[in-house]
Amino acid sequence: MTLLVQKYGGSSVANIERIQNVARRIQKYHEKGNKMVVVLSAMSGETDRLIQLAHGLTKRPNPREMDALVSTGEQVSISLLCIALEAMGIKAKSYNGDQARILTDQVHTKARIKNIDTSAMEADLNNGYVVVVAGFQGVTEDGSVTTLGRGGSDTTAVALAARLNATECQIFTDVDGVYTTDPRIEPKARKLDKIAFEEMLELSSLGSKVLQIRSVELAAKNKVPLRVLSSLIEEGEGTLITTEKDIDMEAAIISGVATSKNEAKITVLGVPDQPGIAFNILEQISDANIEVDMIVQNISQDATTDFTFTTNETDFDRALEITEKTAKEMGARKVLGDKDIVKVSLVGLGMRSHAGVASLMFKALANEKINIKMISTSEIKVSVIIDSKYHELAVRTLHDAFKLDE
Repeated sequence: MTLLVQKYGGSSVANIERIQNVARRIQKYHEKGNKMVVVLSAMSGETDRLIQLAHGLTKRPNPREMDALVSTGEQVSISLLCIALEAMGIKAKSYNGDQARILTDQVHTKARIKNIDTSAMEADLNNGYVVVVAGFQGVTEDGSVTTLGRGGSDTTAVALAARLNATECQIFTDVDGVYTTDPRIEPKARKLDKIAFEEMLELSSLGSKVLQIRSVELAAKNKVPLRVLSSLIEEGEGTLITTEKDIDMEAAIISGVATSKNEAKITVLGVPDQPGIAFNILEQISDANIEVDMIVQNISQDATTDFTFTTNETDFDRALEITEKTAKEMGARKVLGDKDIVKVSLVGLGMRSHAGVASLMFKALANEKINIKMISTSEIKVSVIIDSKYHELAVRTLHDAFKLDE
C-alpha cells in the first residue's frame, strides 16, 4: 500500500472553503487505497497576526513564549481539517508537535529536528485513519514547544516522509510546479517536469520561494522524492524533485533563472593590502550573525586593495555600521553601500558538461547594456550582481538567450 505525505501551505487552508477543498482532494487519494499523512501550515496570515499581538506588548518577546504562541495557528488548521474529513465519513486524527513526538533541540524559534517517534501515527494509519500533523513545530525533551522557523512546515513534511519511508512527499502550494523562472516576470516561463535536488537547492538559495531550502536539503540527504503541486488546480503532475540519476542529463544545459532582490553591497576602498584583511573585515560581521554571500577583492597599484561583499538587505544598516567602524580602525579610505542591486543566477546540471555558459550569459547582458558589478560561480551556477532597474530585463534576456521556453 502506498504511503503519501502531503503538505498544504497557508494559502491552501486560508478559509473554510479552501479547507473543504483540501479535504475533498485528500478523499480522492484516500479512496484509492493510499495511507495518508497530511501536514498543515496555519491559515494564511494567522502567524503574522499572532506575532503582531506579541510585538504589541514588547519589542523583544521571550522566544519560548513566542513558540508557544505561534504554534497555536497550526493547531487550529489541523483540527478544522479533521472536522471536515470526518464530516465526509473519513476517519481522521490530528497531532500537534508534541503528540507527533517530533523531538527538537532547544533553540526556540528556529529549532532543528533530532528524532521523530512515529509509532502512534503508524498505528493510526494501519487502522485506516488519515493522520493530520501540525507543521512548523516540535517539542524538546523537557516538553517545551519549539518552532522550526519560517517555512518549517515543509521541513516537517519531509522529515515525516523520511521517517515513515513514504513513497513520495507532495508539497501543495499556490503554484503548480517549479518554473524556468518567475512567470510574473517572463510569461514564456515553462513548468519543469523534473529537477534534481542539487538544482532545486541552488534555486531555493538564490531566491526561488517555491520550497524552503532546509526541506530540500533534508529531502536530498534522505533521498525523499518531492513533488510540487497546486492545491487550487485539480489536474497536473506538478514538478518532481529527485536524484540526479533520474534526470535526463542531455535534456537541457540550464534549468532555470533565479533572482533575489533582497541584496545589498558594501565596498571598503583603500584597505592596506596585507594578510588578514578579509578576516579583519568579516570577523565582526560574522560575530553579529550576519551572513555574507559574494566576495570580491581587487589589488591596486598603491599597496592597497578594495574589498566588496554582499549581504541580505535586511542586515544592511547593521553591516554598514560595523564595517565603517572596522574600516576606520584599519585606516581604509572609504566605505560605500548600495542597496539598489539584484542578484540574477543561471542554474543547471548541464554546466558540468557544456562550455560557454558564462560567456553566453555575459554576452546577452552586454547586448542589453546591462553592466555586471560582481560575479560568482559554482559547478552548476553562475550569479551576477546588477543594478535593480535591469532586474526584469535581465531575466527575460537570459530566458531567451538559453531558449528556456522550448
